[in-house]
Amino acid sequence: MLSVEHLSVSFVSRIGTTRAVDDVSFTVQSGRITAIIGESGSGKSVACYSLLGLVPQPPGRIDGGRALFEGEDLLQMSDAQLRRVRGRDIAMVFQDPMTCLNPYMTIGRQLMEPLRLHRKVSRAQARERALALLQEVGIRDPQTTFDNYPHQFSGGMRQRVMIAMALINEPKLLIADEPTTALDVTIQAQILDLLADLQRRRDIGIIFISHDLAVVADIADSIVVMEKGRVVETGDREAIFRNAQHPYTRKLLAAIPSGSKAPAATGAPLVQVRELRTWFRDGGATVKAVDDVSFDIHRGEVLGLVGESGSGKSTIGRSLLRLVAASGGSVRFDNTEVLSLARRELTALRRRMQIIFQDPFASLNPRMTVYDTLAEPLLLHRLADRGSVAQAVLKLMDDVGLVRESARKYPHEFSGGQRQRIAIGRALATRPEFVVADEPVSALDVTIQAQILELMEQLVGEYGLTMLFISHDMTVVRQLADRIIVLRRGRIVEEADSRTLFEHPRQAYTQQLLRSIPGRAHAR
Repeated sequence: MLSVEHLSVSFVSRIGTTRAVDDVSFTVQSGRITAIIGESGSGKSVACYSLLGLVPQPPGRIDGGRALFEGEDLLQMSDAQLRRVRGRDIAMVFQDPMTCLNPYMTIGRQLMEPLRLHRKVSRAQARERALALLQEVGIRDPQTTFDNYPHQFSGGMRQRVMIAMALINEPKLLIADEPTTALDVTIQAQILDLLADLQRRRDIGIIFISHDLAVVADIADSIVVMEKGRVVETGDREAIFRNAQHPYTRKLLAAIPSGSKAPAATGAPLVQVRELRTWFRDGGATVKAVDDVSFDIHRGEVLGLVGESGSGKSTIGRSLLRLVAASGGSVRFDNTEVLSLARRELTALRRRMQIIFQDPFASLNPRMTVYDTLAEPLLLHRLADRGSVAQAVLKLMDDVGLVRESARKYPHEFSGGQRQRIAIGRALATRPEFVVADEPVSALDVTIQAQILELMEQLVGEYGLTMLFISHDMTVVRQLADRIIVLRRGRIVEEADSRTLFEHPRQAYTQQLLRSIPGRAHAR
């Protein structure tokens, strides 16, 4: 179906020309899934974006190669020809749904748009098909949410809308760029099953771009491994996972999280949450995002918070720091009632309580360089002066795996995983006592994910850091957390130390989450 031959793509910037894709070749067959894996910045997304004319020129530049789709070279097509192909014959699921969905259009209109454009169906037929797809990808009550806007959905739900939009025309080839990154494990399993079912029914080809090797273990027929813009190894799934030849492939496999963390010795409670409620008004209805939740986080402890998208995990984390207003209850930090603090007192407390947000593209200032982003909290809280701040910034960049030469770059010049590292460095800059980590490694490839988790473990040990670690990735939580709370629809359903929860879950809902973990056999 698709044959990519000797593809090369470069980017021209202030500091010179970078070869992002270097002589890359691979094929995709009907009815098969080809996975492209590699670390952030390895060129996997750029290689696929260039096939559809989605690499901006300039600064991008196609240096050579062919991409034959059903016998026609995509790289030689005009813009008009590519527009007829995109969304109909070849569809794409992008990595970051918040930057790809139109904030001014309801999700229903956005879903119907490609169907009406390419298939010329009536509005009623388009609506019926859109509603059916929303149901398939796990959107609850699609009749009600059809006219909602993207900002009214959680990160995982927005990703489901993106997947539905890509599938609505039943394309011949689907390019899925990290399609399950923001999804909890149960919906992730549903989406993988949906993709596999669509592949079987329509005999389509799929390119599955991912840094999550556990997901690839479940879905891929063949695997292409990329490092620094080049293909270093290809093979079928079993050959790659059981007998990888290239050292880089073996490094990726070794970085897959496994095993539970031994519970740490902890002190008295640093954070005490009692009967916390955070409710929102949605039209005439009340949404109980967090409903009567109580727990403690002890000094030096990492408390994991898991649950499906929309379960209230992020809302709890933001409520603790007063980034959203709680409706009731108590949050005490070091015996200080946070919910009743005046603004000036809360500002002083911010240095001791930090957050790593889920979406770095939305939380980083696009007009500030990496240097300015990391220097700002150091200077604001007087942790460095003009003479020492440069060295402190470079140390932070080293800690989170960013090369020092990129200090003067802006967020849009980084990959998704690299942007997340900037956000983590900013949160750690003040050396806080308590950190809310909201999906901090969801956008990272496995090797960088392992580095960040190791860094967090080091900070917990060296600085007595206390952490609320929010994630949909059960294997990551298992590795980092001392205790785990399972959340469902705003309420706690189970709480136990990490090892007990994974080996002897008591509640049916927890058992369901554990069954949905992808690639368990290969990950071991």
